[in-house]
Amino acid sequence: MKRLGLMLALSALGGCTLEPHYARPTPAVPPRFPSGDAYLRQSEAALPSLSYRDIFRDPRLQAIIAQALSNNQDLRQTLANIESARALYRVQRADIFPAIDASAGATLRHTGDNGQSVGGSSGGAGSNNNGNGGHTTSYDLQAGTTAWEIDLFGRIRSLSHSAFDQYLASDAAARATRLTLVANIADAWLKLGADRSLLLIAQDTEKSAQTSVDLTQARLNGGVAPRTDLRQAQTVLATAQADRARQQTLVAQDVNALQLLIGAPVADAQLPATIEDADGSLSELPAGLDSAILLRRPDVVEAEYQLRAANARIGAARAAFFPRVSLTAIAGLASAGLSSLFSGGAFTWTVAPSATLPIFDGGANAGNLAYSKAQRDASLAAYQKSIQTAFREVSDALARRGTIDAEAAADELNLTAAQDTLTLGTARYRQGIDPYLSTLVAQRDYYSARQTMVNIRLVRAQNLVALYQTLGGDQLVEALPSPAG
Repeated sequence: MKRLGLMLALSALGGCTLEPHYARPTPAVPPRFPSGDAYLRQSEAALPSLSYRDIFRDPRLQAIIAQALSNNQDLRQTLANIESARALYRVQRADIFPAIDASAGATLRHTGDNGQSVGGSSGGAGSNNNGNGGHTTSYDLQAGTTAWEIDLFGRIRSLSHSAFDQYLASDAAARATRLTLVANIADAWLKLGADRSLLLIAQDTEKSAQTSVDLTQARLNGGVAPRTDLRQAQTVLATAQADRARQQTLVAQDVNALQLLIGAPVADAQLPATIEDADGSLSELPAGLDSAILLRRPDVVEAEYQLRAANARIGAARAAFFPRVSLTAIAGLASAGLSSLFSGGAFTWTVAPSATLPIFDGGANAGNLAYSKAQRDASLAAYQKSIQTAFREVSDALARRGTIDAEAAADELNLTAAQDTLTLGTARYRQGIDPYLSTLVAQRDYYSARQTMVNIRLVRAQNLVALYQTLGGDQLVEALPSPAG
């Protein structure tokens, strides 16, 4: 009972650790996101836990995202990395507990008349050899642990904590991958809608330019217009034809990009016909949020768990300066006869504790400790930088959001003016009041204004996607388990 009590006391001492106390560093960013003329007015509402379905409300886009979350190979690879980290944590944590093995054996030995053994033995045993030659048989049944390190100074426990934090970091990395995937799909879906709009504009402009060429050709044949008018009209037609061919290529490439992200073919019914068809299905996000929300971004969470893991490794490096106590304990049964193996006199046991104290290691332990501290400092800097980067990205997205509507309104006014100028210029040319050059300039301005309007719609929609991604979207930190043991 005294020996048993001693073993339990040594095991209980294994709960201590030499890890430095971890306290989350204060983020090196302002407490609030910026506001002012270039930003939306601050809102008192806090960011809720949002799903991508709350932001991207088009059922077609939701279906595509859901399909991609099941099929995307990058996400599958990241999830496999999570399982690897989880398995490594289980392996590391198992070192805290003794590994108990059981063995059983039987030994048959033959000796000659001179008493010399000519057989082998596989374990301790009783014997019935009488010294006159013959056979001896022994049986044994044992169970025990070998070289189990009693974690007096928390070395193994610190390594277990580090492995657990690495696992949590890999889980955060998976959430970051999922967040990026959702944002990339939304961007690609919107880009397809914009390219299809530009293709329609090119086709419409080509049709209008062809009408102008036919009209100018008729006027040239009638001696009313010079050949320069015809050539100028043909330049608009050629430009529209080239743009149509280019946009057809871009539309096909956009579909290919979506299929790669989704990991499967995508039905045309799930794709937007135009950018106007796509951007109206996005929901606004609240601005003016407390910048502490950046602590919930997956990349920031990953950096914090990497910092925790580095902090835990310092404890393991400190424990290396102290003695390591190991224990080997074996208990079992041994008998010369199988029938007497389970009798009271067949019980045997062995306990062999040992201790190893580092005396001289050439500075290896000190070097490992210094290395662990330097890695902790590097992880701290990476953690702070990740927060600062996140703050910069959110601030940039908010700055764009605060001015995009004004820019879109100006582009809308420019489009209206360009369309009216083209209508008036075409009428004046047909009446012979103005030269065709005025109509040519008006056609080009109207064509450019329509393209600009499509691009600003795309930028406005992609800005909402950027806000969703930079704020963390639905990939917020969840309640995660504490490291056991």
